[in-house]
Amino acid sequence: MSGTVSVAGALPGRLVALPSVYRPQADTRLLAAALAREEVGCLTEVLEIGTGTGTGALALHAARRGAAVTAVDVSWPAVAAARVNALLHRVPLRVLHGDFAARTRGRRFDLVVTNPPYVPAPGVRPPSRGAERAWDAGPDGRLVIDRVCAAAAGLLRPGGVLLMVHSGLCGARATVERLAGEGLSAGVTARAWVPWGPVLRSRRAWLERRGLAAPDEQREELVVIRARNP
Repeated sequence: MSGTVSVAGALPGRLVALPSVYRPQADTRLLAAALAREEVGCLTEVLEIGTGTGTGALALHAARRGAAVTAVDVSWPAVAAARVNALLHRVPLRVLHGDFAARTRGRRFDLVVTNPPYVPAPGVRPPSRGAERAWDAGPDGRLVIDRVCAAAAGLLRPGGVLLMVHSGLCGARATVERLAGEGLSAGVTARAWVPWGPVLRSRRAWLERRGLAAPDEQREELVVIRARNP
């Protein structure tokens, strides 16, 4: 069954949430706050990678400020949720199904926003279906993060900006270094600490064995990384 979820701050107040679609949480709100600080207007072209991570909330936020927004997700339920929420809020939003690299080939944007899957998981490959698709990202949590880093320079126009949120478990420094290696200026612009959720708690023993978490660790660090194309 579908439901609604309240999102405080700059995001739309009520959003339809479909089964297996990630609902807006602390990472969504942290990224929304970073997005609110960017200059966005009627001439801004925005791409959201993984719009299902937040039921399309970030894409809607940018579109409500007048931007021309393209949102992409590999999950059909996520695409459906974003399209429904765009209709409910009467906001123009182009929502595409598929891999972000394939669906945006040859295009460049002024702003790219993403809350990618970033939770370290025992599986070498990400799941092909189910709710876990929104968060599982391989043993180091970087399967999608590294793909975004590699593609960022080609997705951004000169002066364009990438905003990405992910867990500190994945290594913020590694992300900044990867983006710098692609020719972008990058840094961490926001941090927040949140209690461990059920997914991390269920993997505590595995995370500890891999050295990704201390035995007494109870909070997860979230980081927003901003990268600019010169």
